[in-house]
Amino acid sequence: MQYQDLTPQWPAFTQAILAFSEQLGLLGKHDESGEAIWCDHVALRVNDIDSAQSLLTEFKQRGEVISDSIINGRPIYIIVLAEPLRLGNWQIDCVELPFPAKHYPQQGWEHIELVLPGNAATMTELEQSLRLINPNIEQVLAADSSIKIKRSSPQAEGETLANPTIAFKQGDICIKVHSAGIKAVVESESTA
Repeated sequence: MQYQDLTPQWPAFTQAILAFSEQLGLLGKHDESGEAIWCDHVALRVNDIDSAQSLLTEFKQRGEVISDSIINGRPIYIIVLAEPLRLGNWQIDCVELPFPAKHYPQQGWEHIELVLPGNAATMTELEQSLRLINPNIEQVLAADSSIKIKRSSPQAEGETLANPTIAFKQGDICIKVHSAGIKAVVESESTA
């Protein structure tokens, strides 16, 4: 996996992610106060250290590394791009590049992370925020058994900002929702 492999993958990834966002009722949504859901960052998956290192070198030429934390025993880099990626109406200025911890069925673009309004600090609060965005989310999930759900609270050492996460996975794509943007999470690491 090299940087030049990512560009031709982007259109198909974009189409699949936007369709899945629409299916989940998350595309173009706002909470009751009118605050919009937004796409915080996009994440990659790679299967070997050499590919990850090559991609990191290429991304450093296109932006700035703002975090290189160890999460779940592996380095994860967050790069703020000089030129944001476009995903529908969203401008995505951050890329998450985790170094491999296991073998993935496919390499390249893997998921996006959406920030829900509401500053949820617990999983219960995040689920309430999600229901405010899409009151029919339970029916959507019950109607399609191909959608897998995982709840987690990933945290880097020194991170002080609670950021519970719900991941929706269908096939090879994934959408994660949480209540804090990656830049705020990184900033909480440096103020710990």
